[in-house]
Amino acid sequence: MSTFVRALGSRNYRLYFVGQLISLAGTWMQQIAMVWLAYRLSGSAFVLGVIGFASQIPILLFASLGGVWTDRLDRRRLLMWTQSLAMLQALVLAGLAWRGWVSAELLVFLAFLLGCVNAVDVPARQVIAVQLVDNPDDLPNAIALNSLIMNAARFVGPVLAGFIVAVVGEAACFLLNAVSYLAVLVALGAIHISLPRGKPTPTLQALGEGYRYVLGHRRIRLSLMLVACISFFATPYAVMMPLFAKDIFGGDARTYGLLVGSAGVGSLLGSLFLASRDDTRRLGHWVGLAAPAVGVCLALFAVTPLRWLAFPVLIALGFSVIIAIAGSNTLIQTRVDENFRGRVMAIFSMAFLGIAPLGSLAVGSLAHGQGIRSTLAVCGLITLVAGVIYRSVAAREER
Repeated sequence: MSTFVRALGSRNYRLYFVGQLISLAGTWMQQIAMVWLAYRLSGSAFVLGVIGFASQIPILLFASLGGVWTDRLDRRRLLMWTQSLAMLQALVLAGLAWRGWVSAELLVFLAFLLGCVNAVDVPARQVIAVQLVDNPDDLPNAIALNSLIMNAARFVGPVLAGFIVAVVGEAACFLLNAVSYLAVLVALGAIHISLPRGKPTPTLQALGEGYRYVLGHRRIRLSLMLVACISFFATPYAVMMPLFAKDIFGGDARTYGLLVGSAGVGSLLGSLFLASRDDTRRLGHWVGLAAPAVGVCLALFAVTPLRWLAFPVLIALGFSVIIAIAGSNTLIQTRVDENFRGRVMAIFSMAFLGIAPLGSLAVGSLAHGQGIRSTLAVCGLITLVAGVIYRSVAAREER
């Protein structure tokens, strides 16, 4: 296989790759439709922040436990359970939307339930790639390809969702997402991997060991701090996108899909860049450049006066975010001890996805009172400062 797709030379990873690509496209369709439906029902930026909060706060609360299970249990079976539960949630959401029984409060509750499932699902998906590649040297490429399929779906899903919502309605997106889970369930059923051999230590002791390992590893700790900062201050812009699409740029669901899709294009390009690298040399350098760039792009998007100017800015923002986040993921996974991989990646999930709802809630609240443009501009400046500090500290660590 070429350098770009060498991890696909492993049968198990190839099956997983195809299943995830289909399933994640459906996931993004549901996410876009759910946020748009919430805004249509409420017309409130605060409600959008609450939706983002409810969908991801369970990861902050429960992902540590998911990491312990990931280190101990059969990751394939664990993922089959979580994916099945997520499919059930999508079916319930589709039925409620079709019957017109959905409300903003019910959307918040269903988002929270899915977040509880993801608290176990996300750490397991982060680390199963280690067992799916035949050659350990292909692990960085597998991580990059995981990011690639996520962002390919992020590009396709929102655009499709925007047009489907405008023509058919949100219920169709929820139903298509439920059907898409069949692809990953079939793929997981065809995969054959060995059981992990985690130490049979008590749960609380295993949790403590994971946190002590992270605190004692300076480079992993530094990467996690960067991810948490970007997650809190920068990524909540995505939750506020319906506000930009409808109120600031005067568009509809299609405009919303194109805005999110533009960020997805940038993320896809960033994933392609990471997948094209044949090793992790100088990856820390690129992460150090991308981190402050996230802040610059976010501030530019906040003050962009015209719709057509927002698209290239969002492409640059998506590219920078994925280099910073996925690059940090790769650096962590290539440095972590195998016995702690599940727990460390659970902490990574908490820093990336678990911190995000706190940022969504804070940004949504500030935007409700102070205005979305000024709020995101300040978040961009804070991210810029944090990125410059990270680059300085990381360069000192390398020396």
